[in-house]
Amino acid sequence: MMRIILLFLFLSTAFSLSAQHISNTAVYRDIHSPKYFRLHYENDYFSTSDLYYTQGVNVEYVHPAISKFFTSKLLVHSASKETKFGASLEQEGYTPTSIAHPEILEGDRPFAAALFFKTFSAVNNPKKEERISSSLSVGLMGPAAGGEQIQEALHRLINYTLPEGWDNQISNTLILNYELEYHRGIFSLDKYFSFIGRAGVRAGTFNTKANISTIIMAGYFEDPFTNFSRQERKFQVYIYAEPLLNIVGYDATLQGGLFNHSSPYTIASTDIQRLVFQGNAGIVFRINTVQLEYFQTYLSKEFRTGGDHVWGGIRIGWYLNR
Repeated sequence: MMRIILLFLFLSTAFSLSAQHISNTAVYRDIHSPKYFRLHYENDYFSTSDLYYTQGVNVEYVHPAISKFFTSKLLVHSASKETKFGASLEQEGYTPTSIAHPEILEGDRPFAAALFFKTFSAVNNPKKEERISSSLSVGLMGPAAGGEQIQEALHRLINYTLPEGWDNQISNTLILNYELEYHRGIFSLDKYFSFIGRAGVRAGTFNTKANISTIIMAGYFEDPFTNFSRQERKFQVYIYAEPLLNIVGYDATLQGGLFNHSSPYTIASTDIQRLVFQGNAGIVFRINTVQLEYFQTYLSKEFRTGGDHVWGGIRIGWYLNR
């Protein structure tokens, strides 16, 4: 079964397969515990801008009991290797380059919002330095996701320009997406340096794409491929960098829903950039039962008339009692 999944992942990166920016299973932000709680917050305010992918919030809970969820049965798991199960609630918001115009800005990004529930799993193979992870997302995109209300409330809080134009956002549509990822250790130096290869594929009504990347971790950290319940270092500090290439097939935040074509404005398929570069870099601290992360992400333009984009974020995780 595991070999079939690996073959599928690598073959998928050869074919055309952005959104769902927040990753719960990336090795460089791993928490070595089968039980923890984590809050992810991303905003382009960290890069002094307010456009495109403007905000993402993800509340994550990892616990063995989540393996009993119906959706968890559809995830990758192993009877012989330790499997970590988690669930999260995520909200994302997207805007054009200006939020001060109530009319449609032709050639710009459409307003869009998404709200979905995600279950995910990760299986480590310490002997081969491999990890396979999977996730299933179910939710809604459109006015029902509350993007307008969230952004307006945040802008009132910081006394910033109130957004206009949400009446032209992508219409309500179903989110149903499945994702697979494969990490493989290539070179490591006594847990102070790791060079890792990664491939991923996702498909569904929200987005369809494949990506491939390399990951560099340097500092003082736990081997990301050891079993999740094993903890040797109560203090960790390290930096990471991940250059990543996306091969984009479909993005509902740009093109609208697959089954609902009533959106006031979308980007034509012919204007979608099929190759999109992304760079992730950050620093992670762990002190006893708390893990902190700060990061920045760069994304090249996603459509012909668009531009590149930078945002940042923080993540705070708490280890729970075993």
